[in-house]
Amino acid sequence: MRKESYNFFKKIQETPSPSGFEQPVQRLVRARMKPLADTIETDVHGNVIVCINPKGSPRVMLAGHCDQIGMMVSYIDDNGFLFFVPIGGIDASVLPGSRVVVHTRHGAIDGIIGRRPVHVMKPEERGAKVTLRELWVDIGAKDRKESQHLVGIGDPITFRLEMVALGRECVTSPALDNKSGTFVVMEALRLCATKRLKCALYAVSTVQEEIGLRGAKTSCYGVDPHVGIAVDVTHATDYPDIDKRVNGDIKIGAGPTISRGANVNPPLEALLVKTAKAKRLAYQMEAAPSGTGTDANAIQLTRSGVAAALVSIPNRYMHTPVEVVSLTDLEVAAKLIAETVAAIGPKTNFIPK
Repeated sequence: MRKESYNFFKKIQETPSPSGFEQPVQRLVRARMKPLADTIETDVHGNVIVCINPKGSPRVMLAGHCDQIGMMVSYIDDNGFLFFVPIGGIDASVLPGSRVVVHTRHGAIDGIIGRRPVHVMKPEERGAKVTLRELWVDIGAKDRKESQHLVGIGDPITFRLEMVALGRECVTSPALDNKSGTFVVMEALRLCATKRLKCALYAVSTVQEEIGLRGAKTSCYGVDPHVGIAVDVTHATDYPDIDKRVNGDIKIGAGPTISRGANVNPPLEALLVKTAKAKRLAYQMEAAPSGTGTDANAIQLTRSGVAAALVSIPNRYMHTPVEVVSLTDLEVAAKLIAETVAAIGPKTNFIPK
């Protein structure tokens, strides 16, 4: 991966963006893409929409959501401990002992998620399911007054953000779901900026996917594309204790996945596969028998319907502080999408036969 691209990816990974609070990372996206864009805007919902060749046809939209799961301060007790509610799909079992950051109006504050140690639990409590109500954030405050001076109700909380190399081509970080997608769609637009496109291309860093595909719904309605490709992460199945009979055979480092199923337009899926083969780009197929729970679902159902596709980055340990992806998969995904977009023109037919 180019050094400049890697540095951008690392910056967005290490910038907070819990659903509803994405603007710090969106400012990075705007700054990175402004020199390449014919137009760039942030809509009222917070989506960043980057466009090149706006007079082209048809309109093609790439969407990668930038929001991450997180937590939100809901109560501060007399001793200054912070209690919280989830933002998105938090797995309570991975939280105890995690290092976190509370993002306040006055700046970031480090904290840790505490729980009663096993030594002081009753025998029947040991090994029981962890629930959010028995966890808290400790910021080292001596009492409620000190905590309230630093932290406000509604302040978002994220895992401590740091991207670390893992082996030769992988990285581990919180929120690879789905700043990976944001990176890929912007990198694809960068690659397309060197091509003579026939279509109009919009790359959108969407918000609030983790709480209901909300940014994709509003940005897609505004862009009104004819074609849409969403980029998200998907579950890698190349580690112990996962059933490939249910979840498929998906490996990290073997290329992005191309989904096939009800949420995907067959001619667009075929074009992605044809492009991957022609350009000798690694890819994997993934079954998607219904709505996918990604921005592709919102895109497909916008207005009178959009020819939608889903390209995904294999990801281990999704929605934990130690998600893992391959940098090579990110690079290949961007190239695949850029080459596919370059093949789309006014005469490209996306009506299923």
